[in-house]
Amino acid sequence: MEKMTIATLKVMYQNGTMTPQKLIHTIIERAERDQAMNIWIVPPSLSFIQPYLDRLAEKTPEQYPLWGIPFSVKDNIDLEGLPTTAACPSYTYKPKKSAEAVARLIAAGAIPVGKTNLDQFATGLVGTRSPYGETHNSLKPELISGGSSSGSAVAVARGQAIFSLGTDTAGSGRVPAALNNLIGYKASIGDWPVDGVIPACASLDCVTVFASALDDVYLIDSVIRGKQGDSSQSQSPPPPLTIPANSPRKLLLPKEPPVFYGDYREAYRKAWEHAVQRLERSGIPVEYVDTGIFGQVSSILYDGPWIAERWADLGSFVETHPGQVFPVTEQILRSSQERGYDAASVFTALHQLRGYKAQTDALMQDAILVMPTCGGTYTRAQVAASPISTNSDMGRYTNHCNLLDLSAIALPSDFADENLPFGITMFSLRGQDHFLKGAAAAFLNTEAVELAVCGLHMRGFPLEKQLLDCGASFVRTDQTAPCYRLIRLNTLPPKPGLIRSEPGSSIDLEIWSIPLHRLGDLLRQVPAPLGLGKVKLQSGAEVTGFICEPYAQQESEDITRYGGWALAEQHKERDKNPVKG
Repeated sequence: MEKMTIATLKVMYQNGTMTPQKLIHTIIERAERDQAMNIWIVPPSLSFIQPYLDRLAEKTPEQYPLWGIPFSVKDNIDLEGLPTTAACPSYTYKPKKSAEAVARLIAAGAIPVGKTNLDQFATGLVGTRSPYGETHNSLKPELISGGSSSGSAVAVARGQAIFSLGTDTAGSGRVPAALNNLIGYKASIGDWPVDGVIPACASLDCVTVFASALDDVYLIDSVIRGKQGDSSQSQSPPPPLTIPANSPRKLLLPKEPPVFYGDYREAYRKAWEHAVQRLERSGIPVEYVDTGIFGQVSSILYDGPWIAERWADLGSFVETHPGQVFPVTEQILRSSQERGYDAASVFTALHQLRGYKAQTDALMQDAILVMPTCGGTYTRAQVAASPISTNSDMGRYTNHCNLLDLSAIALPSDFADENLPFGITMFSLRGQDHFLKGAAAAFLNTEAVELAVCGLHMRGFPLEKQLLDCGASFVRTDQTAPCYRLIRLNTLPPKPGLIRSEPGSSIDLEIWSIPLHRLGDLLRQVPAPLGLGKVKLQSGAEVTGFICEPYAQQESEDITRYGGWALAEQHKERDKNPVKG
């Protein structure tokens, strides 16, 4: 199993099928396997991680909401004990303490595993601007990973962290999420502390999270959210904060057709059309509006005086370290000097932005704006050939966000093509995160059906990934009515088969919610004698679930007596390794 959720890992810890120590060894092996993908600047190592594992013995999972959950840290965010490079070797320093966001996660029981690659000084949206190598896309290595939080996203997508921290100034916490089939979340400016973060544009920078499940995102948010310097929050694990998942008054979609680009533009266009159809079926009213104002706001981020703020933070280093900065990064940083921005231009832009913000506040009150996260993607070779224009394209639907002080969440949608993810981003005004969460949940569960699983698709088992890749989410544990038998099929690997039988027994199940339009994708991966049919629950209700053809009983072991696949597997392991007296 690679991509995993916090809830799944907690179940595996509870039932003993996984331990933090074993998981860390797996993560280290995966990082070594994927070394050529340039995910890490400081890769996971047992020498660094072991002290965190040892400290878990002093904590209990019940008191610490992130007990034993591994996470990665973008290498422009300080992590005590490891160097911070911002993907510039000559800039390297050893921080005296972790950034406050990192410290809060560690205080809640999470385990930092290493520092991830990025576009140098967080300047870029492509993931190729690093002397530590171009980070490969997790699904199509020839494509860009997205940036600047490139390694952070790919680490999660490749199962080398359960979640990861990135940063976001112009889309760096959202573009890599879309290109790697993840959720990426950024709160409004200042809602998460940014001390211990190397500034890219200090007045706009945000710390962000990449994860595989919506619940994970908001659990992380509950741990990190809070005023900067609030020592009480960093000294002890905060109680989980539940944000009501209220529906917004309406969804705002672009009235004009979005612009798509690159070799996959038509596939992205169709994927956007499918996403719009899902949004229209979400149960939230949809209104089509002129979104030209957001393009105007985007234009002043890099074509306005905010680029001078980057030079104010990094200019002296660039000047005193000739030849040490990635060429395209230095070109961007120096552009503010070439354009001759002065104090008057700053105030002119601020006044202009104030007008845009007033219009946005009126338009988006109690509403959620929805756009494609990206209008396309590029190969790494195409970005090398045209580094500025391709990078600009990737920010077409992201650059406005922080200037307007919006919260945003990037969500996976239907794939545009094989191994080609597509995603949308939802935006809310400051203080309206509950609407953002409600709209995100509605989209992810649009026309979903409940699906009963009884074996390898359950949490912590190898085929859970198939459900996650189809956008499914865990709902609850349950049991069948007492009219079923469970067999262990003679397959590699062994699989369970649920067969209707009178008399029979109750069998343990998990109920998942899966988008109706992805059910066919899952069914194509199910081999005979298994299939989908109706499963009767203990309550008497019937749901869609995995069932087995009765003929399979002839060459299979009956394991009904164990009451479920998990217990049957536990007994199988005990039989293999009996305790010696």
